[in-house]
Amino acid sequence: MLKTFANAWKLPDLRKKMIFTFVIIVLYRIGCVLPVPFIDTSAIQNWFSTSASGTMLQYFNILSGNSFSKATLFALSVSPYITASIVIQLLTVAIPALERMSKDGEEGKKKLTQITRYTTVGIALLTSYGYYVTLNSSSVNAIVNPGWFSAIVIVACHCAGAALIMWLAEKNNESGIGNGISIILFANIISSLPTMVTGFVDTLDLAGSGWNFKNVTQTILIYALFLAIGVAIVAFVVFMTESERRLPVQYAKRVVGRKMYGGQSTFLPIKLNMSGVMPIIFASSILMLPATIAMFFKTPEEGTFWYGFLSLFSTTSIVYVLIELLLIIAFSYFYLAISFNPVEVANNLKKNGGFIPGLRPGKPTSDFISNSLKKITLIGAFFLGFIAVVPMIINIISSLVGGVDLGSVTFGGTSMLIVVGVVLETVRDLQSQITMRHYKGFLG
Repeated sequence: MLKTFANAWKLPDLRKKMIFTFVIIVLYRIGCVLPVPFIDTSAIQNWFSTSASGTMLQYFNILSGNSFSKATLFALSVSPYITASIVIQLLTVAIPALERMSKDGEEGKKKLTQITRYTTVGIALLTSYGYYVTLNSSSVNAIVNPGWFSAIVIVACHCAGAALIMWLAEKNNESGIGNGISIILFANIISSLPTMVTGFVDTLDLAGSGWNFKNVTQTILIYALFLAIGVAIVAFVVFMTESERRLPVQYAKRVVGRKMYGGQSTFLPIKLNMSGVMPIIFASSILMLPATIAMFFKTPEEGTFWYGFLSLFSTTSIVYVLIELLLIIAFSYFYLAISFNPVEVANNLKKNGGFIPGLRPGKPTSDFISNSLKKITLIGAFFLGFIAVVPMIINIISSLVGGVDLGSVTFGGTSMLIVVGVVLETVRDLQSQITMRHYKGFLG
């Protein structure tokens, strides 16, 4: 990986793209600390630290690089754009006009991109207003001089911030190394790591009784243990992310004029984790809704029905963990169904003279691809479930044994999966761009 970045840096045009991407990240991080008028930052941070644990807002805060808890210009981060992209992708399957547009080549993609932009602004406008209402509520009381003018300024700033993030991401796609939204999301999670680690260490209170030799040794051993576990998990995530099932494909020989085409053997790669991190995001968003809604109301008394109901949807509840695992499996199959069409793949193979050895073109081929997808998707779903659930199980065990709530590790698996996925995707793009420049042996 490091060699790929070093080789890319040696090429003048790729070096310019990498520098451009770095400038985009710097500009974005500047926007993450720019304050918005009429907001008391200390008030919202105090409320966030006491009330947002285990809710959707804490998840948004991690994805925004802690900007959400400070109500800065880029507080909404990439969430409106990602939500708009998912909505348009789902509607493309449901609405025939959008489906035809997606298959209409470059012109159709431009129209879909424009629709996604407008949808992003609309979602950002609604989210900004909801954010303002939250800040202006009696439980937060983070608005200075509340009124219609301050409301317009705050909503406009956050909506403009979301639109500006979308513009920065598209500029990175045009003039940078690509993966604009993914790179911004990567920068957000990396910038959140110090806060997550600090909160984790403060919770453990590793050296709370004084810095004698014994405590220092224990501290070093604990850090070394967690570092070794982290490296092992990263290696496991990389292995599973890069794993794929290769279906053999044979192309028939064709004679065109005096030349013979086809006849070669290749394969159809099916990634183990084709849906990426989306099933975890869908499942977490649904399960965190009760806790997110409840934080705006008075805490129910212990022993009541609503207290027990909310306890089930706490991240320290085993019921929460089991439901999340089932939802991740369900959403893995759902997302695969809307993003991959075995019938279309089989028809494309048939049109190009390709076939899977031992199978007839058409329906037998599509059925074979579909059955292979179901098996490999189940393995990928359990992998996603493992990544998402293990930090929660650690938190539950810690709460039961030592009475310590390690809330900072709850979303650690999801964050790690996003970071590893973005790094691998960026490295692949750089490798392909280096290969396109015909530098023989450059990747060796």
